[in-house]
Amino acid sequence: MPLDETNNESYRYLRSVGNTWKFNVEDVHPKMLERLYKRFDTFDLDTDGKMNMDEIMYWPDRMRQLVNATDEQVEKMREAVRVFFFNKGVDPVNGLKREDWVEANRVFAEAERERERRGEPSMIALLSNAYYDVLDDDGDGTVDVDELKTMMKAFDVPQEAAYTFFEKADVDKSGKLERPELVHLFRKFWMEPYDPQWDGVYAFKY
Repeated sequence: MPLDETNNESYRYLRSVGNTWKFNVEDVHPKMLERLYKRFDTFDLDTDGKMNMDEIMYWPDRMRQLVNATDEQVEKMREAVRVFFFNKGVDPVNGLKREDWVEANRVFAEAERERERRGEPSMIALLSNAYYDVLDDDGDGTVDVDELKTMMKAFDVPQEAAYTFFEKADVDKSGKLERPELVHLFRKFWMEPYDPQWDGVYAFKY
């Protein structure tokens, strides 16, 4: 069954504001396809070719085990993850099939661009900020390399990736990551057209 406004939240949003964007797999760079499928396989814990919300919620629960977060922070993170992945195409009942994952990512990216054009809140910022609140262990309003290592560990990414990620994200070279820098890198890496300069962000895996 093809993705459309009847079974995908991002298509539903786009059509509701008159955006008629259509998916074309030919527009997706082979390296981006590879990157996206690798990420899907990380999320698909039981390797059944489908991502569901229970599998998604493994990640904020794992984060909770690694950081000194309050119940309120963890619940905010869990809710942000749920909302983000619902808009990313993970249906609460039916999940999201591997063969639909790339299209779901691309329509989500278009929905994010549409929200930006309309001055509406970003789903990427929602998720990034929820994780930022949990990562900022010392409460100084920034994230350092050690705190970033915790995020890499939580997402099952090698911790050495914290250094390459940090180098790309720390645009103002302050030695700390501010919220907008984290959001900016997430957008560039996952949402924009393929750019080889981001290949090394996660050290080797993506």
